[in-house]
Amino acid sequence: MDKATIAIAQIDPRLGNVEANIALHEQRAAAARAAGADLVVFPELSLTGYLLKDMVPNVALRLDAPEIRRLAELSCGTALLAGFVEETPEFRFHNSAAYFEDGALLHVHRKVYLPTYGLFDEGRYFARGDRIRAFDTRLGRTAVLVCEDLWHPSTVYIATLDGALSVLCPSASPIRGISDDAGRDDNARFWEDLNRMHARTFAVSLVHANRVGFEDGIGFWGGSEIVDAAGASCARAPYLEEALVVGEVSQQVARRQRIVAPMLRDEDVDLTINELSRLRGRVPERDGSESA
Repeated sequence: MDKATIAIAQIDPRLGNVEANIALHEQRAAAARAAGADLVVFPELSLTGYLLKDMVPNVALRLDAPEIRRLAELSCGTALLAGFVEETPEFRFHNSAAYFEDGALLHVHRKVYLPTYGLFDEGRYFARGDRIRAFDTRLGRTAVLVCEDLWHPSTVYIATLDGALSVLCPSASPIRGISDDAGRDDNARFWEDLNRMHARTFAVSLVHANRVGFEDGIGFWGGSEIVDAAGASCARAPYLEEALVVGEVSQQVARRQRIVAPMLRDEDVDLTINELSRLRGRVPERDGSESA
């Protein structure tokens, strides 16, 4: 599909209440379908809320759970990406995002980078994901990265080398730092710069679906955005309030960007692998310096 209409459901999920949040997904998915969206993207942990702590095992879902089947049914006509706590057969719990299309679960991404610093404590409650994959959809080849994943340039690099033309990034990004006259805190300003940098550098459309609301005294700034492969904003949600925003992206923009700057075509994957292997096996010298 050359052009795709994408909706972001910027919501305020109820902490720990999966049933109420599924009802919210049903409402927003219906609104996105009515708006002509081909895909609706929900924030990180949209089925559960973010600051779960010891509630993680209580709200976790297996991939064969009835709630997952309900989300799959919502994707008939309009594809859907939702965030949830995934429980594996080995009783591991992941901060996961699931992509549904035409009534089926198409792909699950388990968050790779779990922030455990400052106000973040994910490493205590979740297991890390161990892979990044692009996958084929009706809208084109796509990759999913969850929040902190996008702050690591290697993740987008891997996704685009795997053929991704779009990157979907659900997040639960909190308010941090000082707000400017436009109402943007330090975190919001960083994210907006980051989204444009990744989109233009790798010539991919980027969908950043952030949440709003408050949990345990922590606020989430919203400001969800759809950015095309040239770094231009196609749609942006307001700060601090719930919204459904819709924008259109075209693969022709990515085509033009990759013609003008064919960086991915010229990328030397073997060089990258060889140098990373060298760094991985590097042993410090006795005097504290590193060997050549």
